[in-house]
Amino acid sequence: MDIDDVKILDPELLQLPGLSVKSNPLIAEELFSHWLSLPDTARLVKSLIDDSKSSSTPVSISKNCANLNIACGSALPSVFLNSGTPPLSPRGSSSGSPRFSRQKTSPFSLHSPLRSLREPPKPQLIPQFYFQHGPPPAKELKEQCISMVDHLFSDYIDGLRIDEFKTVTKEVCKLPSFLSSVLFRKIDVDSTGIVTRDAFIKYWVDGHMLAMDVASQIYNILRQPGCKYLRQADFKPVLDELLTTHPGLEFLRNTPEFQERYAETVIYRIFYYINRSGTGCITLRELKRGNLIAAMQQVDEEDDINKVIRYFSYEHFYVIYCRFWELDGDHDFLIDKENLLKYGNHALTYRIVDRIFSQVPRKFTSKVEGKMSYEDFAYFILAEEDKSSEPSLEYWFKCIDLDGDGVMSPNEMQFFYEEQLHRMECITQEPVLFEDILCQIFDMIKPEKENCITLNDLKASKLSRNVFNILFNLNKFMAFETRDPFLIRQERENPTLTEWDRFAQREYVRLSMEEDEVSNGSADVWDEPLESPF
Repeated sequence: MDIDDVKILDPELLQLPGLSVKSNPLIAEELFSHWLSLPDTARLVKSLIDDSKSSSTPVSISKNCANLNIACGSALPSVFLNSGTPPLSPRGSSSGSPRFSRQKTSPFSLHSPLRSLREPPKPQLIPQFYFQHGPPPAKELKEQCISMVDHLFSDYIDGLRIDEFKTVTKEVCKLPSFLSSVLFRKIDVDSTGIVTRDAFIKYWVDGHMLAMDVASQIYNILRQPGCKYLRQADFKPVLDELLTTHPGLEFLRNTPEFQERYAETVIYRIFYYINRSGTGCITLRELKRGNLIAAMQQVDEEDDINKVIRYFSYEHFYVIYCRFWELDGDHDFLIDKENLLKYGNHALTYRIVDRIFSQVPRKFTSKVEGKMSYEDFAYFILAEEDKSSEPSLEYWFKCIDLDGDGVMSPNEMQFFYEEQLHRMECITQEPVLFEDILCQIFDMIKPEKENCITLNDLKASKLSRNVFNILFNLNKFMAFETRDPFLIRQERENPTLTEWDRFAQREYVRLSMEEDEVSNGSADVWDEPLESPF
């Protein structure tokens, strides 16, 4: 049979029993060879190959074949042009051609990458990456922990008492020992006075505490049930335990009043530096960003409490408390404006003291109007003596920003500097004009915008402390102008110490010398600080 005869072959004849492809195999070969020689077929094959190489979703084969049918007209029977799926069985017949019965899929889909590209990818199992209560501990870590717990509890079948629990806190939990009492009560919810092995495993291992970081562990131990923050009262049991057990604070055991003041001062310092939002509630994020955890670990290993200068130093507490006691003339544990004006041998201006008592930088905790409590004073002295820290910069920025627009304008700075000029004239000191001072301030800070200074500008500069001293602290302003070589040498010798650390060192020496003189009966020198006047 010639190809020309195939062209005019009626497609219906292919369904007749007399025309069997099996008995005439040359017909299929000739038809397929003719189909491959067509230009449209070549274009189709080329487009499919290009699509496969580009790894993009291939064009529907059935759609290309339909286009080919239109181009070829009746050159091929429709039964050979259906490339998407095999043809249906003939009407009225329960069985079709043996060839068709064996071939149930298109030639293009048999072992073809195009077939796999069309099929939707099998779903992949993504491992769990979020755990509401933290990730579970590793198997080895869990087994190691349980082994240690079994060893420690082996001699205490009935459980451990609170005075016996410190070893578990240190060796198993790897936490500071003065957290032992708080952790014990956290587990002993029924106040039985005993913590059993199973109760500890349930809280520490099954409760996902084992896999947490140290900050999260301490945060969950200290916070009250249902609270998402730490309050000042949450730290009180920790400080009580520290005062009872730390060898560096043993001398305070017979003076409960000073024990209480020490604990309060440590808590005030913690919240001053850690609670950056100023809400009085420390969040887990704030706790992780601060250095409190490192200080707690250090104080647990160090016998000399004064070597832990962050938060826990007794000498630092002594300086804060004695400074407050010096100003509190009637010893009612409250100070007013007149008292605060005496601070630093009258170093501060009236205008800045008025701003402090207007409670703009920080609302007072004192319940008496016009009075500052010991906590309020602790915040003040930390801000005053270390103006390079971020809490201090925020404190004094709020004082200078009179209209609360978020910038320190030249007019606002001039308002505070005017009093400094007047004081310099009173002590026959050559005054420095505000225009010159303003240029000096802008040269030091280098603000992003001209003619105003933002809080971010101050935080980005290492000379920000000098700006505030220029505006309202005459003693420190004069020291800055004269460039005291003693202070410069101190900074170079101990570059890691902050302004507050150096101030506390100097003040503790002064106060201890005065205390020795008073003990020797020489004189009462409480009202005669060694700072040079103006």
